[in-house]
Amino acid sequence: MAVVGGGLAGLSAALELARRGRTVRLLEADRLGAGASGRNGGQVIAGLACEMETIEAQLGLLAARQVFAMSCEAIALLRQHAAQHADQAQWQSGYLTAATSPRRGAALVRAARRLQATYGHPLQAIEPTALHRWIDSPRFHSAVHDPLSGHLNPLQLALGIATAAEAAGAVLHEGSPVQALALEGTGWRLSCPQGSVQADQVVLAGNATLGERLRAGSPPRLERALRRLGARVMPVGTFVACTEPLDLRTWQRLLPTRAAVSTSEFVLDYFRPTADHRLLFGGGASYSTRVPSDLAGMLRRRIVRTFPSLADARVTHAWGGFVDITLNRAPDFGRLGALAREGGDTVPAAPGGDPLDRIYHLQGFSGHGVALTLLAGRLVAEAASGDAARLDVFSRLRHRAFPGGRALRTPLLALGMAWYRLRDRLG
Repeated sequence: MAVVGGGLAGLSAALELARRGRTVRLLEADRLGAGASGRNGGQVIAGLACEMETIEAQLGLLAARQVFAMSCEAIALLRQHAAQHADQAQWQSGYLTAATSPRRGAALVRAARRLQATYGHPLQAIEPTALHRWIDSPRFHSAVHDPLSGHLNPLQLALGIATAAEAAGAVLHEGSPVQALALEGTGWRLSCPQGSVQADQVVLAGNATLGERLRAGSPPRLERALRRLGARVMPVGTFVACTEPLDLRTWQRLLPTRAAVSTSEFVLDYFRPTADHRLLFGGGASYSTRVPSDLAGMLRRRIVRTFPSLADARVTHAWGGFVDITLNRAPDFGRLGALAREGGDTVPAAPGGDPLDRIYHLQGFSGHGVALTLLAGRLVAEAASGDAARLDVFSRLRHRAFPGGRALRTPLLALGMAWYRLRDRLG
């Protein structure tokens, strides 16, 4: 079996498949964890990037509860991997969603109460008078605390899972971009500059970067399905900075519980302490694919806006990268065969059914994938081994292409996000 992509989703799939006795080759264009999996803010959050009401509307409450329970399973799986394979990932429990106004605070509490009542997820509302015991910032009115969620170093997690996958028998190839995929006999040939790999089944886990290099060979249905797949996600830039190490007294004041934090706005900021006592701060997402000319300066202004007492703290590192989002922010897991049939492509007469059903795709984590990627790898391994029940829960989610096609979807989305930024500023 071939896995395309050496991020957390691909590495998890390789590990889970190898543990089930499958012969696995993973092909990564760059280095393992070089994309969003190793460059993100390290926040690990129960649930999905979309509201659970989105899942309820499509699948019903019973299936939505199953999806939420699987997101919590993903956190347990992550903690297991961190403990067994990646102790340097430095897991830390605790996650705060911080409201920037009384109106947002009231909405946050309503959402937390519904999540608790409907999904049994334990959350603690933090009143304005108690907020200083959790976070010292004039920017926030109130917050909600999630004890199950938390944060860690995502690159160390990815590298630890890679080591475990190799120990289980998977072969991992770095610097091996898959340039072409074609049906050959009853299997698939994946062509790289150095050579090719033949596989009975394929997992596409390249996410935001998959469409940059992958060219479809025969059959023509494959090319059409890959185009449909790529149209359902959009690469969005996200940016992160780290301060110099802060003394323990400062941390005891700013974030006494060392929880991860994100703001309640639509275009949010997020931050957390690192193991070496820096503030890691993310924000300023770009929907135009442009990187700010003064990335460190832009993020430093957001840091000082949140923590004025850090006006003299130096920003020592700043970086960015791309995540893949779907239009409804729900994850997009499934098989290319189903996607082709959705587009009206008829199923050819072939031994074993539609060959495109032997290509799985995992994408659309929408910035909420540190734990969910691990679950996705497990689900695709279950499906490839004959039990697709849990993967099929996710594959029933309906996804639409971004409007405007390749030429217009970026400016249209940038215009829409300008409206959301204005709405955030108005409170």
